[in-house]
Amino acid sequence: MHRFFAFFLHLGVFGPLILGVLDSSFLFLPFGNDILIVVLIARKHQEYAWYVLLAAAGSTAGVLLLDLVCRKGGEEGLRKMLKPKRYEYFEQKMDKRAGLMIALACIAPPPFPFTPVIAAASAFQYPRKRELLIVFFARLVRFSLVGLAAILLGDEILRIVKSGPFYWAMIGFIVLCAVGSAYSVYGWVKRSKRAPAARPA
Repeated sequence: MHRFFAFFLHLGVFGPLILGVLDSSFLFLPFGNDILIVVLIARKHQEYAWYVLLAAAGSTAGVLLLDLVCRKGGEEGLRKMLKPKRYEYFEQKMDKRAGLMIALACIAPPPFPFTPVIAAASAFQYPRKRELLIVFFARLVRFSLVGLAAILLGDEILRIVKSGPFYWAMIGFIVLCAVGSAYSVYGWVKRSKRAPAARPA
């Protein structure tokens, strides 16, 4: 588990790019890229721009993968993914304020829903180019603020990272991500197998 996080640290500027793709597609990694960016920028302030840009680019690429699946499934696929009340909520929001919902999902931390918002926007056929542009610039804002915090509090952050409690907190975090990701992938696979059978001949 320790090596899992260390792997992305050793990738340098490409760590946020790859983790961004995973975090924004089908895996469950809340705060994963935020933590990675904080540690990386706290170590190397001069790489600030690269870390932020590649993290935003990776997140956008992950959203594209999610979009390709959800847009193809359409509203029928979204109904299988969400409970009826939640589906109606997203249907109403996406009809009036889709762009704002996408931006908020990219900037706001959990528990604000990220994957359901992106899935809903894609399923309701929100323009893909506009969706990806909003994701990129909203993520750019979020990661820029995270990186600025890392610069201002760099020494304190590194001290915390080297502490025992942080080590065990990361183990718990990775276990949570592994369980959440397994559940997420299982759900997507199960729904994808069910979808063809539900379509009329």
